[in-house]
Amino acid sequence: MRLCARLTIAALACVLAGSVASCSASGLAADGVTGSPSNAATASVPPKAAQKTTPATPATPAGPVLKVTGAPQGVKAKAGILADATTGQVLWSKGADTERPIASITKVMTALLVIQAGDLARPITVPKAVLDYVAKYGANSAGLVPGQVLTSDELLHALLLVSACDAAYTLASAYGPGLPAFIAKMNAAAATMGLTHTHFTSPDGLPYPTETSTYSTPAELLQLGEVAMRYPEFRSIVGMQSYNLPQGHGHGHYWWGNTNELIGYYPGAIGIKTGYTVAAGHCLLFEVVRNGRTLIGVVLGSPPTGPAAGAQDAAKVLNWGFSLKQAT
Repeated sequence: MRLCARLTIAALACVLAGSVASCSASGLAADGVTGSPSNAATASVPPKAAQKTTPATPATPAGPVLKVTGAPQGVKAKAGILADATTGQVLWSKGADTERPIASITKVMTALLVIQAGDLARPITVPKAVLDYVAKYGANSAGLVPGQVLTSDELLHALLLVSACDAAYTLASAYGPGLPAFIAKMNAAAATMGLTHTHFTSPDGLPYPTETSTYSTPAELLQLGEVAMRYPEFRSIVGMQSYNLPQGHGHGHYWWGNTNELIGYYPGAIGIKTGYTVAAGHCLLFEVVRNGRTLIGVVLGSPPTGPAAGAQDAAKVLNWGFSLKQAT
């Protein structure tokens, strides 16, 4: 991400914090200078033995209701929603039930199915066809090399951090098996979750067969994000700023940075997934924890004014949300 985009997000966070000093203490960083972000505890890879593929027990929906006054200002996204993740109270929405293309937020469902299948130490060979797949769409790539072998867990890091379509193709091919079978599983899972306005035609959100074939709504993406964030392995990955995979048996060295511009730059950000296509605009599904309050939300269709357009809209929504007081 460019320095100007990082500083914009940092500045938006500072507005809420009230002073530059308080932002510095939160670990906001500029290019080439790394502070101590609030999510630093998630930045290391957990031991394989500690990784779990079952969801954590969801928090009991309880807690104080917030007094909603006004609305976030300057948000350019075409649609979105913000909720208190503990109580389920919806604080703000715009086109919450309107179907829109969701780009790479699609990969949240892909990751969820892989994690639910278990055995994240499973070795998977990168298929030769992945190169043509990525080249055909000019898609994001983790630089996977056909014939090399990575584990499901390692491929999940590529999928969720760098938003790698070659990782999505590789995982879907293995867990379908094959793309058609895997996509069918994605839609079956959406139906089981009650996501009646969500549909998938790819494991990665690429515009296939059309720009709007894969779609969802802000309200249903919020639900998908809440489910995914209950899984410790998913939470661990999406909270990382980067992931370093040393050269090992069957594969070369890889380094993948997180495309979520909030991570490490907006205090308390813990996830979860970005997306962008021409039709979808900039999209971001996000979750932030601060002062005992957890907010989860999504913005869809932020105009392509820069690489951090989605994060900038999310920061404005979050600043407003965290400024709300408890109802008396």
